[in-house]
Amino acid sequence: MAAKVEIYTWSACPFCIRAKSLLKKKGVEFIEYNIDGDEKARQKMAQRSNGRRSLPQIFINDVHIGGCDDIYALDAQGKLDRLLASSSGV
Repeated sequence: MAAKVEIYTWSACPFCIRAKSLLKKKGVEFIEYNIDGDEKARQKMAQRSNGRRSLPQIFINDVHIGGCDDIYALDAQGKLDRLLASSSGV
């Protein structure tokens, strides 16, 4: 079973676009929460991400992974594919 991937984004955010591009390149289906101007949604995201309000914020199997740089770092370390293939947490 594939991992559950969620990503909080803004439409014009270049880091959001870059993170989604990596996921799409890997053929990963993800749930996108576009929070353009939605302060309640941003507060919910911040609660889930230990106070981080920058975008994107990415979760794999309900575990906070971080932002764009974090997901690319996991990929460079060879850890991302393992996380994406797992249906359990990090």
